[in-house]
Order: sequence, then structure tokens, then C-alpha cells
Amino acid sequence: MQKNILLPTDFSDNALNAIHYALELFKNEKCRFYILNTIEMQVPVLSNLTGRLLETIKEDSNKNLKELQEKLESTSINSKFHFQTIWSSKNLLSAITKSVIDYNIDLLVMGTKGATGAKEFLFGSNTNTIIKKMNFCPILVIPENFDFVIPNQIAFPTDFKRFFSNIELKPIKDLASLYNSIIRVVHINVEDDLDDIQENNLSALKQYLKKFEHTFHWVPDFTNKTKSICTFIDELEVNMLVMVNYKHSFVENIIKEPIIKKVGFHPIVPFMIIPDLN
Repeated sequence: MQKNILLPTDFSDNALNAIHYALELFKNEKCRFYILNTIEMQVPVLSNLTGRLLETIKEDSNKNLKELQEKLESTSINSKFHFQTIWSSKNLLSAITKSVIDYNIDLLVMGTKGATGAKEFLFGSNTNTIIKKMNFCPILVIPENFDFVIPNQIAFPTDFKRFFSNIELKPIKDLASLYNSIIRVVHINVEDDLDDIQENNLSALKQYLKKFEHTFHWVPDFTNKTKSICTFIDELEVNMLVMVNYKHSFVENIIKEPIIKKVGFHPIVPFMIIPDLN
């Protein structure tokens, strides 16, 4: 079955790195990659654009898209890879949303520079906005300069307070199927015992993951959840982090925190955000 992958690009090294990661990740799969560039990526300030200037920007963008497509096609070793370019005059969020709907996108892959200073957003302003607003397509965020590593170990943090449906867990199961990865379910130990709801959700999760190699881990509650998760990733040499972005979830909390509190958290491994489908 073909996977449809959306790859937004501003033609930077960071965006190109995310594209190469996606191609490596799905190197044995049948995929159609949609390479998207928008006017917002080309011109940060969109006011006072004349029709002539807009046409020039469009021509340059399409030329760069075509060159990138040809380069990827010539270097791809998978005959089941197909590439298609998209240019849009809409803002990035609108362009991505339309593309996801029009092309039945299964996964959006984006690069990020992460948080490198107090003036930076968590994933960069564009990525942060997409994570907040994209509620019907999984997003895979690739850290800057991250070289591809087979995701043999996937961390999935949860507090067991929410029930995950089978359809919500499909992206992580599809990911684990690519390389027979181990799914490591991580619970930050903030209570002595699980309550009845947590126990039921734990049992449901075990049932949904029974066909996959998986383990459950209780980790210490440090000063904040960010530190607990990053420590776990480092100590177990985890290759990918996956979370569901639901109300009051860790993902929602970190993208809402004041910027000064976010500086300590940036994706140190590829980070998949699954939308809330309940």
C-alpha cells in the first residue's frame, strides 16, 4: 500500500536534511513524496507584493522545486518512490492543510532548528504553529543536523490517564513495523499506585501492542517531565519519540509554556506528534 508523505521545504539545509531522513526511513516502502513550497517560505513579509514580483517568486520557487525533484529522483535507489511538487501562494499552515486533504497525506515530515536561545520558539515558529493547528495528520519533526539512525527503539510517554484508540496508535505501530522496533512505553512516576482508570488504560494499551515487541518503564519524576523524558531517551539510546497531542497532554503543555521555560526542551531525536482523534 502506498504511503503519501508531505515534505514542506524552504530549500534550506535543515529542510533538505528532513527530506533525506524521510527517504531513508521509508526506503523499503512504496511512497509518493509531495514536496511543498509556499510564498510564506520565500518572503516572510507578504505586504505590498506586486503581481510581477509574485510571478517572479513563483517562477523561482517552481524552478527550485523542479531541480530538487530531479535530484531526488536521480539519487533514489527505490523504484517505488515517486515525487510530486506543490507550490502555493497561501500561508504555510493553509498550504499544508490543503495538501493533506487534497493528496490524502499519511505523514507530514518537517525539519526544525530547535530551541537555541530565549528568543527561539520550541520547534521554530512555523513548526510550532503546525503542531498546534494540525489535528488530523501525524507530524514527524526532525532535529537540525540529525543523521538518520534506524529507529530500533521508540519511546511513547503516557500517564495512563487517557484511553488511546487503535486508530490513534496506528502511526506508532506502522513505524514499529518498518524495522521491527521495540516500543518503550514510559510512565513518569508521579503517584504511588495507578487508579482504576489508569489500570484499565494500561490493560488496553497492552492489548493493542501485543503483536509488537514492547516494554513498560516507570521513570522518576524529576523537576519537570521534560528532564525525565530526555534522560530516558539518553540512557536507553532511544531513536525516536512519539506522543499523542491531546488536551492537557505533555505536547500541549510544552507548546503553551512561556518561551523562557522551553529553552531546555528541544527534540534530541526525531519526534512524531499524533493528533487527538478521540
